[in-house]
Amino acid sequence: QVQLVESGGGLVQPGGSLRLSCAASGSFFSRNAMGWDRQVLGKKRELVARITSGGTTNYADSVKGRFTISRDNAKNTVYLQMDSLKPEDTAVYYCTAGGPVLALGQGTQVTVSS
Repeated sequence: QVQLVESGGGLVQPGGSLRLSCAASGSFFSRNAMGWDRQVLGKKRELVARITSGGTTNYADSVKGRFTISRDNAKNTVYLQMDSLKPEDTAVYYCTAGGPVLALGQGTQVTVSS
């Protein structure tokens, strides 16, 4: 069973940047897609970005050109670099494992506000 530990959330002003990290346990990581979803209270969880084991990426239209997902297989870690943040990016961000998603992290809050 894979375990996911996220870090890097917080409060940032509009236009600012944050980097989220997610460390995965076990041998699951290198063979599987990893990603990030987000959820606003009262709304459905949505895909932000995914990266396959081979490095192919896909993004939600709302974050294309602003967010970048990457992975370090040697460290079993996936990253989400978020630039040009907007208030509408405010959400709880969840690290995901597998495609389709098999596991979620505990979530980390990202708040974009002045």
